[in-house]
Parts: sequence; structure tokens; C-alpha cells
Amino acid sequence: MEDDFPKPSKDASVTAISDLEIFARVARTGNMSAAGREMGLSPAVVSKRISLLEDRLGARLFQRTTRQLTLTETGEGYFKRVVDILSLVEEAEDFVSRRNTKPRGILKVSAPTSFGRLHITPHLKKFLERYPDIELEIQLSDAFVDIIRDGFDLAIRIGELQDSSLVAKKLAPDHRILCATPAYAASAGGLKTLSDLQRVNILAAGPQEALRLDGPDGSHQVKLNSNLKSNSADFIRESILSGLGVGLRSTWEVGEDLKRGDLVRVLPDWRGASSNANYAVYPSREFMPAKVNVFIEHLAETYGTEPYWDADPGEKSGAGSAKTAAAKPRTTAR
Repeated sequence: MEDDFPKPSKDASVTAISDLEIFARVARTGNMSAAGREMGLSPAVVSKRISLLEDRLGARLFQRTTRQLTLTETGEGYFKRVVDILSLVEEAEDFVSRRNTKPRGILKVSAPTSFGRLHITPHLKKFLERYPDIELEIQLSDAFVDIIRDGFDLAIRIGELQDSSLVAKKLAPDHRILCATPAYAASAGGLKTLSDLQRVNILAAGPQEALRLDGPDGSHQVKLNSNLKSNSADFIRESILSGLGVGLRSTWEVGEDLKRGDLVRVLPDWRGASSNANYAVYPSREFMPAKVNVFIEHLAETYGTEPYWDADPGEKSGAGSAKTAAAKPRTTAR
């Protein structure tokens, strides 16, 4: 209840933890009413506490309009530091109460849509049976999320990691291969060199301008030539399976398509950058919550150094196999 919530500190030089919690909740929700509902406070109380905090700091933390509430540049910097403070307070309380020795609580995870559906969901039953005190909240999206601002405990990311303050744990390698339907590979007249890619449709998800490929003579950039773009990896995979072009796709994504002969490899001597991998990333903290640690360990153990999706891929490559595979129908619904 509101009456039970700690009152602001009378010492003007000290900011109460409760004020930091209110500020962080407003920053995440972008709405004082929503933040108040989550914390059992009225919008008026939330607004007053934010105003008192700004007065004490001598800085405006939010830009306010009738329709929108956004962090100022100062507010953004303050928010990042407040999140760290609140995390340390939570971890300190866990340490004192010995709660951090047992995995428990809500674990909020962000993961790419296709990878989450194919390679996280099937392994959750075993995880939840082993850790019954953990509640999972998994959000699937191909968009890049700010895990600190959006309140995630960790995120699964695939590719080459950018420099950041986050901690990264490699879960598995990410092998990417060029592939197309047998019919498309045959109609392309045989792709033998990288320059041949300039005369075919190259399909890729996201804002890519070129493909980085590693091969016999090093790394090369191949400019995308496409009449179809999408932000969805699932959409691009289905477009490749529909015979609309060549794609550079991960083996975890198209391994089964290769085994069935729905797709064949083209230019098999060339692959995606060897620095690509599947990672778990999480905020840098002195004490990692046990719930985060056991989830990362579960995925790493499940995938292994040689992931199951790369085992005996049964890959068919080149236009030579297209003749026998072209008539083979797709039998699995997606």
C-alpha cells in the first residue's frame, strides 16, 4: 500500500533507494500511471517523488508532454547507473538471505524468433523440471533490445558481437552457408565463383548491405543484389524455400532443409564469417544471480562445442544434385 512505502529521506544530500526504484520503473514504462500501478502508488505520488528527485539533483530527468514521457540525455546516463545500483542492492539482499545460492524467481530472456522457436523451446521442459522455483518469461524478437533499459536478465544474440559493457558467454558456433532450392541453383546455370553471385537474387534479413564470406583466399564482401527485403529471418528462410533466391543462412536454421533436399549448398567452399557465434549476454555484475547462471549453463551443455544441428547434416551441394532433388516435395509444415 502507499502508506507502507518508504517516505523520502529528510536529508537533502541522500537519495532514498525507493526513489531510485520509482525513477527506474518510470523510465522503463515511460508512463507514471503504469509505474504507479506496478508499485501500488498513485500517479500523483509518483509524479511528486520524481519532481523531488529532480529538485534534489538539480537536473531534469524527463521531458514531459501531454502524451509522452521520455528521458533527457542526463536522465539516460542517470538511469544506466541507477540500474546498476538497484542490481547490487538486490544481490546484496540475496546474499544476506542466502537466496542467491538457490535458483529462483522470474527469469526474463530475449531471443531471436527462429532460434528461440527451434533451439530454446524444445529444451525448456527439462530445465523447468530441474529448477521448479524459476519462472521463465521469454520474449522472441528479431529486433535488437537494450537488455538493461528493457529489464531483461539476459539475451541470446547471434553473429559478431559489438563492443559493449555487457558480459558475453559463447554458447555454440554459428556456421553460415550459402543455399538455395535445387531448382533455383539449376536455373542459375551453376555458381562457381563469388562473382557469379552478382547475377542471382541474394536474400538477407535486416539492414545488411553486403555479405561477409570466408573462403579459400580469405575474406570477401559481396554486395547484396535483391528485389526482396525483410526484417524477419523466418520470412527470408521461407522465401529461399520458395525459390526466390540464394541466402546465407545458419546451419541451425536450415539443417533439416538440407537433409531433406529442400535446399542445396551453393559455393560450398565459402561460408559466413568464422567469428559468428551464438552468445548469451547479460549485464556486468559482481554477483551473477543463480537463475541466470543455470540457464546459460543449461543451454551451453545442451548445444555443446559441436552443436547437434551440425551433426551429420547430409548436405547436398551444387547444381549437380538439383536434378534428382528438384522434384522432391516439402513434407513438413512450418
